[in-house]
Amino acid sequence: METETLSFINPATGVKFGEVKTTSVDDVTKTVDEMRGAFPVWSAKPIRERIRILRKLQAALIDRRDEISSILNQDCGKSRQDGMIELFVSVDMIGQYCAQAPKWLRTKRVSSGLYLFKKGIVEYRPHGVVAVIAPWNYPLILALPPMLAALLAGNTVVLKPSEVTAATGVLIEQLIQSVPELSPFVRVVHGDGRVGAALTHARPDFIYVTGSTPTGRKVLHAAAENLIPVSVELGGKDAMIVLEDADIDAAARWGVWGAFFNAGQSCVSVERVYVVESKYEEFLERALHYAKDFKSGYSTELDCPYSMGPITDPRQVQVIEAHLEDALAKGARLLTGGKTQGMFYDPIVMVDVNHSMTIMREETFGPIIPIMKVRDEEEAIRLANDSSFGLGASIWSKNIRHAKSVADRVQAAAVILNDSMAQFGIPMLPFGGIKDSGYGHSHGQEGLMQFTRPYGYAVGGAPFKLDIATILRENGNYTLAAAILGVVYGTTLKRKWVALSQLFRSKPPTDYHAALQNEKPRPS
Repeated sequence: METETLSFINPATGVKFGEVKTTSVDDVTKTVDEMRGAFPVWSAKPIRERIRILRKLQAALIDRRDEISSILNQDCGKSRQDGMIELFVSVDMIGQYCAQAPKWLRTKRVSSGLYLFKKGIVEYRPHGVVAVIAPWNYPLILALPPMLAALLAGNTVVLKPSEVTAATGVLIEQLIQSVPELSPFVRVVHGDGRVGAALTHARPDFIYVTGSTPTGRKVLHAAAENLIPVSVELGGKDAMIVLEDADIDAAARWGVWGAFFNAGQSCVSVERVYVVESKYEEFLERALHYAKDFKSGYSTELDCPYSMGPITDPRQVQVIEAHLEDALAKGARLLTGGKTQGMFYDPIVMVDVNHSMTIMREETFGPIIPIMKVRDEEEAIRLANDSSFGLGASIWSKNIRHAKSVADRVQAAAVILNDSMAQFGIPMLPFGGIKDSGYGHSHGQEGLMQFTRPYGYAVGGAPFKLDIATILRENGNYTLAAAILGVVYGTTLKRKWVALSQLFRSKPPTDYHAALQNEKPRPS
């Protein structure tokens, strides 16, 4: 039987520049078992030791930055500078995680409640083997930070990169192998959806997946058979709302950038724009101006003259074309842009759109900015929420308080004011979605702590007779327990007094509510 391989194809040129052997289903299972065997060794290392080792990987990423941007340039078709942005944010997140992990992961003391003579302790322990399933649109930043967060938390990791950007997966594998102290605790498996399915069925202890909503549903379904916890960061259909008091030029400039950066292949791309009618014409004029300056093309040079590369995955072209055809058939108009040659598009500005069109309801993942005129702020909010997705959104207003009040009403979990997409680049800001955009987080404390389980301990000697909880165990203490309940937790002084007074009655009433109605509080 011939060995299957994944070819590295540059989407900008169509040229093959390498290949890698795919991982067999049997080898996927063996890999998970190997990482399970390595887990006790890695998890036993003190957090400072894990940080020291991961800092070596951080150094390798910086030292090999030109090689990394070159591979991303060939693998995705993006510019070297866009590849550098991906590396820059990845390294920033690694640095922040390493700085904060000791504080986040330390054992915590909590209230012991009614057990006054015991200590409540919470320890955060790793799951075991974490499977990280990464996508093709940002194959470095959507693979490295979750992988490193899982490692910092004490897990071993099996990474499955996208088959579309397999060269970046091989690069990550080489970077890991360049750190001998780390390489025994991370493995990379290569292949398409069959390898991803095999990884899920190999029963890792936690699964972290970034991808489309259909992919997320498949992983969740498979994981449910073995009750494997899953974090899913899925698709988006991010809305941009331009209010009457917005800086229109800035909104147009950065809205266009948010729609076309990485050829629109971002989960937090601006995929629909709602502009109040009093500012619609002005916004449209500026958006067209900036869109025409957003040139598409490909270069291997460090200083690339193009703002946008090709579509990375050939399958995505079919989605983009289907959305365009549906919108045009229902009355939408293209004001500029369209498909040019191969996998390239010139940036598309589309108007006369509405929510009957697929392009306003499903994730397009392409260089299109559909702009819709709305009567007012209320209609903008209603339409922004008329979506099955809830990942990101952007609100534009010079009045920050007003913008925040609008943001609070938009059903999205990662909102930015007066900018677009940049919320993803803030390492300590939790990033994740609601509704069909999934659940779980990357970034921040939440992004690291999801790779742990909290373990609770009540520590102390034998039950102490004066502990309230011990008193509650003893027979014959109903009245005392009822009085303690009222005194400790009564919500008013009157309720506390009535509960206490029952202790001194020769025949305490059993109906506390009736006593409360009849009792007159005594003078203090």
